Amino acid sequence: MNIAARRADFPLLAIQMNGKRLSYLDSAATSQKPRAVLDAVRRYYEHDNANVHRGVYELAARATQDYEDARQKLADLVGSAPEEIVFTRGTTESINLVARSYGEVVLEPGTNVVTSAAEHHSNLLPWQQAAWHRGAEVRYVELGEDGRITPDALRSVVDDQTRIVALAHVSNVMGTVTDVAAAAEIAHAHGAVLAVDGAQSVPHRPVDVRALGIDFLSFSGHKMCGPTGIGALYGRADLLQRMEPVYYGGEMIEEVTLQGSTWKEAPWRFEGGTPNIAGAVGIGAAADYLRSIGLTAIHDHEVELANYLADRIRPIAGVVVYGPQGHRDSGVVTFNLDGVHAHDVATALDTEGVCVRAGHHCCQPLMRRLQAASTARASLYLYNNREDVDQFVDALAKAKEFFHRVAG
Repeated sequence: MNIAARRADFPLLAIQMNGKRLSYLDSAATSQKPRAVLDAVRRYYEHDNANVHRGVYELAARATQDYEDARQKLADLVGSAPEEIVFTRGTTESINLVARSYGEVVLEPGTNVVTSAAEHHSNLLPWQQAAWHRGAEVRYVELGEDGRITPDALRSVVDDQTRIVALAHVSNVMGTVTDVAAAAEIAHAHGAVLAVDGAQSVPHRPVDVRALGIDFLSFSGHKMCGPTGIGALYGRADLLQRMEPVYYGGEMIEEVTLQGSTWKEAPWRFEGGTPNIAGAVGIGAAADYLRSIGLTAIHDHEVELANYLADRIRPIAGVVVYGPQGHRDSGVVTFNLDGVHAHDVATALDTEGVCVRAGHHCCQPLMRRLQAASTARASLYLYNNREDVDQFVDALAKAKEFFHRVAG
């Protein structure tokens, strides 16, 4: 990739923070937005703003076309049919939709959901609640020493009573990558479905739901160069047709009488009320932008940078790097500095213009397993370069020196 050209696409990267060049290393939390996305949202509001699926006038027709075009773009991004894409507010709502609706169909006493202690709370709490509400069991697959989920470990907990296997494609803490194709094979062998949290994978690597055997895939716009408040759920067509809506209101109905109602076909039955039309336009533009660069190129660039970053900080005395100690296959590097709280590390880095995440990363069970109250995380994306990493490493060295003096 031409990284200089890519960086120029993102206006915010030109600003300074605390008088320093901005090194933005928090894309796992939210990505920056390119002009192509900002322009698409502004163009919708300035030229096509109307409600969708309602009016018969030309402006409304253009808005509806924009909205449904965005659905097609997301389908193209993940290898599905457009009617298998449901617009949601993001990954969290997508997972909750599956847990509440599909979980209601398949979970009952004696059945189980399989997940892991490495999941983001958004991919843990909905399954706990769905299982407990239906009297089902929640099982947890054991993590390997490096935090990976192996096929053998998964086979040991999935059985014929498993109805749903719910796993993240890429861990937002350790950067480990789950073999979702193997997970799908294991789940399907027992009649279960595989629900994948794709928040950290769809923006960063090629994801083809057909090739991988994924039954449900959840992802967010704001992590893939799109707006906040918009995301999507891919659901296999036959599974979506089995599911009941969880929100009721305008435009998701086929017929309403005083005695009862019937619903539209999926995906529209799940999109009651006026949707986030501008958000859909924005996430569609983001999908176009990512595909124009190439997800394989993005992934390769991030992995090269992540390994460069990890190799540079591992030799620093007192730095602990979590997750794989050898080759890393994602752009997430989580670490701690001995004797210094992660929040203090992040604050010190901020004074040098470096943005990293600090805290439990919405993964408290995993933090307990790592025996860490919190960690700091650097996460890379297509617009980062070695200068960002070098600035981060220099800032970390300064932070270590400062805290050593304070403690001494």
